[in-house]
Amino acid sequence: MFQKILDSIDDVVWGIPTIALILVTGIVMTIATRGIQFTKLGRAFKSIFKENEGKGELSGFSALCTALSATIGTGNIVGVATAILAGGPGALFWMWVAALLGTATKYAECMLSIKYREVKEDGHVLGGPFYVIEKGMGKKWKWLAVLFAIFGTLVGLLGIGTFTQVSGICTAIQNAFDPDMANTVTILNNEYSIATVIGGAIITICTALVVIGGLKRISKVAEKVVPVMAVIYVFLGVSVIIMNATRIPAAFALIFKGAFGVDTGVKAVAGAAAGTIIRMAMQKGIARGIFSNEAGLGSAPIAAAAVQTDEPVEQGMVNMTGTVIDTLIICTMTGLSIVLAGGDVWNSGAEGSALTAKAFSAILGGDGISVQFLLMLCLVFFAFTTILGWDYYSEKCLEYLTGGNMIVVKVYRWLYILAVAIGPYMTLKQVWTIADITNGLMAIPNCISLLVLSGVVAKETRAYFEKYPTLQ
Repeated sequence: MFQKILDSIDDVVWGIPTIALILVTGIVMTIATRGIQFTKLGRAFKSIFKENEGKGELSGFSALCTALSATIGTGNIVGVATAILAGGPGALFWMWVAALLGTATKYAECMLSIKYREVKEDGHVLGGPFYVIEKGMGKKWKWLAVLFAIFGTLVGLLGIGTFTQVSGICTAIQNAFDPDMANTVTILNNEYSIATVIGGAIITICTALVVIGGLKRISKVAEKVVPVMAVIYVFLGVSVIIMNATRIPAAFALIFKGAFGVDTGVKAVAGAAAGTIIRMAMQKGIARGIFSNEAGLGSAPIAAAAVQTDEPVEQGMVNMTGTVIDTLIICTMTGLSIVLAGGDVWNSGAEGSALTAKAFSAILGGDGISVQFLLMLCLVFFAFTTILGWDYYSEKCLEYLTGGNMIVVKVYRWLYILAVAIGPYMTLKQVWTIADITNGLMAIPNCISLLVLSGVVAKETRAYFEKYPTLQ
């Protein structure tokens, strides 16, 4: 019953209006910036390691890693798998579409966040879509800023930040150490693997140790963990692609067919009408794509606002590379591996990280244990840094809502830690449905503000490139 209620809410939140809003926002930002995601991408990557000067708390690289720590997580490994199971291989195509348009959206939202941020006398920085709405659109729109901050707090506490991440971590740990549920314990009349219980406890303790330390401790962890885990995962993905180079064209054919209504044999969509297949592929692909790269969600701008810079456009470009890294590279690795593994793997009954592990193992061969262990490590560290990043985001939303009341923020940290502790004991479907709902609610006010301020985006971008026609 509860799941049916969640599904009904999810269908409304992620209906055609929300999908259209996000895609239209990406199109408008692409036009406003003259296709910055295509014309300035090389310059953006060159700017990542540039030393910045100006007010703020983080370097540009630290801010990008903090943002990536919150985006590169279960969405890349579990989310892609669930999208393909629910929407077929075509869901991957709509992930790409959302990412290509979302790169311009990510640039715009991060740039505006720096432009409209508040820097306190003690150097403390607070910025994000709530100030973009309040300062950019005017005080009469503060109610929309408050809505965004409320949804942002809920996304952290009930969506991306806690339940989905720790659930993904514990599922991967169980698959690696106790796949047959040989060692179990009963909690509230439900059986759980001891591996799940121990894994959940360790993650909760580690989360508490870092979260209590605040932004700088979170960014230091992200700087070290994110690049290493991304390289390991990309190495595995590239290995899969190289071993199946001759089958890549056929995989792309399945992806494009599924995106435009051709039945590709996934159980969830098998036998469905073409219109239903397209709708499911679009809905799951775009929803999971947004979950993964968070373009249009309004989260990355909160980290971007803390950057030591006086050039909003430059840091906006740095942050837009996160969408490319997250979705166009890492999610594609996962999606292609699952598609290449074929129908026997799609329809095997495996879900989430277990499906991704089964796909990698089927292609790379061997006993599968080594591959599964490596995937587990990647997922654990990806998801752990996402837990940390989203605590920071939701804290900033709460700080805005309470007028900077740090006592409330400190109480929230303990609630956040409690949510991490509960996460392993929720069902996978419930977890992802709640995450989808809260994501969609957060994206709506943010996208509205971007559309209203598209003229500001165009003006600031044009002025910067006229001032600095070449890389500084």
